[in-house]
Amino acid sequence: MPTWRGVLALALAGLLLLWLLVRAALGFLSVNQPVPARILVVEGWTPDYAFEFVTNQIQQAAYDKVVVTGGPVEFGAPLSGYRTYAERGAAILITMGCSSNLVRAVPAPLVVQDRTYTAAVALRRWMQVNSLPDQAINLVTVGPHARRSRLLYGKAFGDKVPIGTFALPSTEFDSRRWYASSSGFRVVIGEILAYVYAKIFFYPKDPGLSLSSP
Repeated sequence: MPTWRGVLALALAGLLLLWLLVRAALGFLSVNQPVPARILVVEGWTPDYAFEFVTNQIQQAAYDKVVVTGGPVEFGAPLSGYRTYAERGAAILITMGCSSNLVRAVPAPLVVQDRTYTAAVALRRWMQVNSLPDQAINLVTVGPHARRSRLLYGKAFGDKVPIGTFALPSTEFDSRRWYASSSGFRVVIGEILAYVYAKIFFYPKDPGLSLSSP
């Protein structure tokens, strides 16, 4: 049996390991790894600064299409004028000066779970309809959502399509001390659990989607 000093040393080592994992969690989730791609995708629920980032990316890189994904607007839809986050996001980009010939909205149906995966399947179907299969994409999202989004888009598209990510820092909390705020703790811990679920337990299946060429 270990002595009390041994038990204390093991406890301190465990606490130190836990602390290092906590400090590294946000960096692990916020994977920022774009790939060479001609299609830029932004998740429609993201805040305005994500769309500002997209407009800057368009000026810096040659993209053939900028696609906004997202399902139905859940709050205030009758007053917003847009039925889906995809349509609202596309309108924001056009208002910011992006060409309407470049921007496309690809709405996803209303689902109670697996919304990111459903949006990815809708995008894949849209690319097939528009003769853009197996093309690499870069996905713009916010912070700790990035790794799970890349994982689920990879499950939707398969191994043939490279998926890159731009993980923009969240403005809801200090990324250096996310664990010190209720918002940061809730978001990061929630994303850790959601990523584990998506990685281990999620079984991909195609939702029923009917898409036409826009």
